[in-house]
Amino acid sequence: MNRLKLLSILLAVISFPTFFSSCKDFLNIDRYFDDEFKVDSIFTQTRYVEAYMWGAAAMFADEGQIFSTSGQDVLGPLATDEAFTMFNVDGSSSYSGMRFVLGHITPDNLGPFGNNYKNLYKIVRKCNTILSRIDEVPEMSASDRMNILGYTRFIRAYAYNKLLMEFGPPVILGDDVIETNEPIEYYDRPRSTYDEAVAYICDEFEKAAEYMPVTVPILDFGRPTKGAAYSLVARLRLQHASPLYNGGQAARIYFGDWKRLTDGAFYVSQTYDESRWALAAAAARRVIDMDLAGGPLYRLYTVVEDEQTPVLPENVSDPSYREKFPAGAGGIDHYKSYSEMFNGECVPSVNPEFIWARKSDGLKSYTRASFPIVHGGWGGMAVPQKVIDSYYMQDGRTIDNASDAFPYSEEGFTSGIRSFSGYRLNAGVYNMYVNREMRFYASIGFSEGYWPCTSASSAGDYNLTVTYYYDSPNGKSNPNALVNHTPTGYVMKKYIHPMDAWSGTNARVVDKVFPIIRFAEILLSYAEALNNLTTTHTVELNGETYTFSRDVNEIANAFNPVRYRAGLPGLSDVELQSQRKIQELLEKERMIEFLFENRRFYDVRRWGIYENVENDRITGMNVDANKEGYYQRVIPNTARIGSRIINKRMVFLPLPRAEIRRLPSLDQNPGW
Repeated sequence: MNRLKLLSILLAVISFPTFFSSCKDFLNIDRYFDDEFKVDSIFTQTRYVEAYMWGAAAMFADEGQIFSTSGQDVLGPLATDEAFTMFNVDGSSSYSGMRFVLGHITPDNLGPFGNNYKNLYKIVRKCNTILSRIDEVPEMSASDRMNILGYTRFIRAYAYNKLLMEFGPPVILGDDVIETNEPIEYYDRPRSTYDEAVAYICDEFEKAAEYMPVTVPILDFGRPTKGAAYSLVARLRLQHASPLYNGGQAARIYFGDWKRLTDGAFYVSQTYDESRWALAAAAARRVIDMDLAGGPLYRLYTVVEDEQTPVLPENVSDPSYREKFPAGAGGIDHYKSYSEMFNGECVPSVNPEFIWARKSDGLKSYTRASFPIVHGGWGGMAVPQKVIDSYYMQDGRTIDNASDAFPYSEEGFTSGIRSFSGYRLNAGVYNMYVNREMRFYASIGFSEGYWPCTSASSAGDYNLTVTYYYDSPNGKSNPNALVNHTPTGYVMKKYIHPMDAWSGTNARVVDKVFPIIRFAEILLSYAEALNNLTTTHTVELNGETYTFSRDVNEIANAFNPVRYRAGLPGLSDVELQSQRKIQELLEKERMIEFLFENRRFYDVRRWGIYENVENDRITGMNVDANKEGYYQRVIPNTARIGSRIINKRMVFLPLPRAEIRRLPSLDQNPGW
């Protein structure tokens, strides 16, 4: 009976296409082995081992749960200066990003992160079990063995990567399979240093990549590839080279007194090593150079221009601007090229920009957090004014240096409807929102904005104009809007498709995919790594030798396509000569390009600017006023703004206090 039951579950696993799944049957695989079979049974057949391996992978949470908390293992946008909400944060199962910045998460009360800490080590243990016993499986083919070894090492490396990013340097267990019911001395091990952790995790990703496929079949979309392993190395190498983790002032300020109790070693290096930037450049360059059938394996996603595509601005001085993309900004629709990656319009399995992405039911569900409350939404996933002001004008100028051709104004309203690339800018829209770059319209919902909601077929549930004035249906005066309103007057629309609707006949929401890592990040990482070099460095990466210096042409070749895809001009010669200016532009570009993609939390920390940027008070439009007084910058009328905590200790989550008390050699993160 048990054998038949197991076989039926295995068939479900083998037919299931994704790497991390929220499917209950898929998750139950692992528990089934734990509860009803001895571990020895796993290693009697190859498919049992595969099921056990994917069961370990299924313990990772949905990567797209950047707002919610059910099984959440990321702090998300709400833990940064790119998002804010009035939603309830009192319970342990509510919005963890807000709970973190409000100081509700402590070593004694980690909420879902406490379980996540334990789960990540459970994943490591299961992977170690596979690696230690894989040779016991009879008649396993060479290809099956390579497949299992590659994915198991990747899963283990990814678990350690998450531990490092969220909790700081982990306890590295190597290949040890930790036994149960042993004396406490058996479990007592010190944490690694940051350098040791980076070296180990990157080495594991490198070893995993040796066995991983370059591509996966469409039905297996969501499973990582060789490129995913290499890209995560590139991300981690860039982090390791960045100021907070690479000696210098930021490392001294944050970690100068943090030493390992057992041997006095600094957890974070206090000596600057410029060659780390060269190694980060090499890791990014390797991904850029990956090819398939004689062409690049990865490239930026674009949609060909059509009759609705806006004409490129005439006042741009970049000589390459009108060249065909990627040499320039010509020939593509800049709005669709960005928006379709996130709203569900593009086919994700063939999107050349998605190095690793996966379907996310969590992300799909939480589009509701931005939807207007009188149309089935919660209306409160707010974006601060700081983000709005960061977006460029259509010709690439800032709002403080706008041109006559594309002016910026905080007075007056549009007099007519403007339509471009399938987007409608209503009449009566505040002029602050006019003439902005295409990523602004693809990402931000503002008052008087148009919401198509075309899947709804009942009158009044589609072709909506939504306002956030105090006395409007979606404003603060609505009895249902005590917490379900936007305190800044803006909401996140990046993941919302024109068809999406949460109320009305036939209302539905298009499936969403969350990009765990995409090619635009690799390009900007490469540019950043090169920009921080002051001399020539030769480095070795997995047996290959690379030589790099601060090559302005290479920086432009990596940076400019991201700007061109958005319809903006590339870097000027004057900008390229200044390392500091390029760093400022890179920081701004990453904020805009990766808005609500769970990169901001880590970026501002690794740059050593976390306290500076978070100390900017959150502002927005005056949602306590009617239309006449709405359009002015104010600090939202809520004590929650002033209750946000900015503290050096919040670079990492704390380790659970119970773990610290149990294990004498386990040092707590600084400040906790």
